[in-house]
Amino acid sequence: MRFFGKTSIDFMGKRKLWYTVSASVILLGMISLFVKGIDFGIDFLGGTEIVVQFQTPVPIGDVRTAMDRIGIGNAEIKTFGDPRNVLIRTALQGEGTSVGDKIRTELRQVFPDNPFTVQKEDKIGPKIGAELRRDAVYAVIASLIAIWIYVWFRFKFIYGLGAVVALFHDVLVTLGFVSIFDGIFNLQIDQNMIAAFLTLVGLSVNDTVVIFDRIRENQKIFRSMSLVDLMNKSLNETLSRTVITSGTIFIVLAVLLIFGGEVNRGFAFALTIGIVTGTYSSIYIASAVALEWVERGKAKAKLID
Repeated sequence: MRFFGKTSIDFMGKRKLWYTVSASVILLGMISLFVKGIDFGIDFLGGTEIVVQFQTPVPIGDVRTAMDRIGIGNAEIKTFGDPRNVLIRTALQGEGTSVGDKIRTELRQVFPDNPFTVQKEDKIGPKIGAELRRDAVYAVIASLIAIWIYVWFRFKFIYGLGAVVALFHDVLVTLGFVSIFDGIFNLQIDQNMIAAFLTLVGLSVNDTVVIFDRIRENQKIFRSMSLVDLMNKSLNETLSRTVITSGTIFIVLAVLLIFGGEVNRGFAFALTIGIVTGTYSSIYIASAVALEWVERGKAKAKLID
């Protein structure tokens, strides 16, 4: 099945324009990260998170006043899915379940006629949170190295480098968007978000490998064709497959982002942005990096001659 008819888009001819676009988007994201920082969840910071379900909805302002009274003024408090569900997240540390016990006791006193049940309660110590942050960084780096080695051995060194540069680009762009839209969607870097980044890496490299495979096939058939024309031909031939695959995933993720609720929002947002930038980078970053390497090598060879 072909989504498009036969196309002849000059992808590589516009690559320098898209370098500028990518650099601008990454720069905006880095500025946002520098100014706003990263909002880590308790998975990485340590603290207590509790979700309670009241019999009837309660004003968030009253819950916040109750938390202020027991010394948890910096807590994150919001409704969670159902209007009766209230999530309370605080970085406050305590022995055992002492923080959770204080929260439950205060809520019972403030809302004596509105009983609640605890739907979820998590407590993570600061040492474990630091270990999880470190392991998350290692996981992303290890996945990039493993993919580089795989693409290197399956194709060539420069194709592996192009794939890793594209993946690094995808991670930076997605991280920047998470920082920029944090205030709107209340996004946090937690274990679900890290899972989204690792999934993004796998999905993005899938498109890249398909394109590289077509380039290799065409190199055997069209030996006299220039690399620029050959890459454009290969990209046009795989365009329908790329759009269909990425488009179907994007639709599912968009639905999950809209209707998946608070728990899945961070995962769905990161992966929605990631599938778009991953599709783009397979064309304008991974392939372009390989082309630039070869073109510069030829230019140096001519200078030597």
